[in-house]
Amino acid sequence: MFELDIPGFGPVGLEHLVSDFTGTLSMDGRLLPGVRDRLNAIAGFMKIHILTADTFGMAKAELADVPCDIFILTGENHDIQKEEYVKKLDAEKVIAFGNGGNDRRMLKAARVGMAVSQGEGCSVEALFAADVHVTDASIGLDLLLHPKRLKATLRF
Repeated sequence: MFELDIPGFGPVGLEHLVSDFTGTLSMDGRLLPGVRDRLNAIAGFMKIHILTADTFGMAKAELADVPCDIFILTGENHDIQKEEYVKKLDAEKVIAFGNGGNDRRMLKAARVGMAVSQGEGCSVEALFAADVHVTDASIGLDLLLHPKRLKATLRF
């Protein structure tokens, strides 16, 4: 569990990291450098969930050595599927990472929404739905590994 009291933002008690894969943690289907090690470190105190349409079909292979649940989205309304997943976990206990328009609803629903813009960029809808914007997934993951950084970013 990750606990932090942030002035003006309030108490944060996170149990789940929910993240998009394509464009958020990976580029062209491959995990970005440094992401694997950070996810493995975070798995020591939070449950990790990956929600993805798996555009390149490589998510399971790329995450094989990361303790996480992988949910491959099918059909339509991926934005609603992601939001519902976060709500089922208890959104107040979730930090969500995403970069696409289909991530906007989960970013808004989660206690902390993290918009990531690198390689593929970040949709404006995701950016406006998030609490934090980072230019690299590793920077966002480091905010969990170094909580005072997150506190400094979110305090009012």
